[in-house]
Amino acid sequence: MGRYDRYILSQLLVLFGFFSLVLISVYWINRAVDLFDSLIADGQNLAVFLEFTALSLPQIMLTVLPVSAFVATLYIFNRMIAESELVVLQTAGMGVIRLLRPVALFGLLLAVLVGILANVLAPAARGQFNERSAEVTQDMTGRLLREGEFIHPTAGLTVYIREITELGEFRDVFLQDRSSLGAETTYNARRALLVRGEAGPRLVMFDGMAQTRTAADQRLSIVEFDDFTYDIAGLIEAPDARRYDLGELPTPVLLRADPDFATEQGFDRAAMQFEGHSRIARALFVLLVPVIGAATLMLGSFSRFGVWPQILLAVVLIIPLQMTWNAAEALALREGGQILLIYLQPLLALLIVAGLTLRGMRGPRARRRAAA
Repeated sequence: MGRYDRYILSQLLVLFGFFSLVLISVYWINRAVDLFDSLIADGQNLAVFLEFTALSLPQIMLTVLPVSAFVATLYIFNRMIAESELVVLQTAGMGVIRLLRPVALFGLLLAVLVGILANVLAPAARGQFNERSAEVTQDMTGRLLREGEFIHPTAGLTVYIREITELGEFRDVFLQDRSSLGAETTYNARRALLVRGEAGPRLVMFDGMAQTRTAADQRLSIVEFDDFTYDIAGLIEAPDARRYDLGELPTPVLLRADPDFATEQGFDRAAMQFEGHSRIARALFVLLVPVIGAATLMLGSFSRFGVWPQILLAVVLIIPLQMTWNAAEALALREGGQILLIYLQPLLALLIVAGLTLRGMRGPRARRRAAA
């Protein structure tokens, strides 16, 4: 690479990293608030919260990185035009294609990064996220570890714990079980411990009383006990067979779209193939996003009023490309044989880049003819 290439590429990478950090932080905080409400409400600890937020980062990065690259490119070339650097380079004989070369290299690096995220890291993180979500859903322990409030960890079960000591002992426990048809049992105990067993968690209560009321004859039975073991695991429904979602499946599996696997998991084969091809098309599209921004800013000449018309044009050009993606998605999912329409977006982006480049090449020639 020449000195100009290294200069532009270094500037793009620095600003790309800065904008990515800012946008990822904003998205991450927004996502973290939702996760905090759901996880902490279920009694999970901070480590589980941090694990879930970390697993959501690859998907956030897929959303943010193209925007960061586009903004960084507009910022760099706007500054170069404002400080007349671009004019000097063009006067020195650099053509549009030569000026766009480091931007294209930056787009290639971005495409590789997005390809790794979309095809490797994001599916792996999504699969781990779903597995941990299932584990947390089945975790009854975290739901019980709250003192001073009535909680309902599962249907038909109400629990109240007045105090939880530092050693993990429960004081003054109230538990009402309405899971059995025709009977309602209420347990009161001075002390209790939550014990993990091979079959799941068990609540061991001491110095208490069990009151059972039958619905048929409204008879009340009272039994006092020194210790009693309540099987919490018996109230937890056995998890269904592991169900995947499209976001966690490897790209080769999606592209192949095996009919037996699709039927077993309840997937539409067109949706599977669309998801697989969209990961590839996304990487191809982001390669051209910074090039569109740079090529658009080269259309105009230096002006004391800035290059805001060109910046607005660059933004406007991205909007129909996103609309094209949405239309192609709807058509591809409706017509199973039209999956390759998903590549229409990167194809249109390539045509836009070619048109902007040709227009930029004619601009200097027209100005030279006018000067002559």
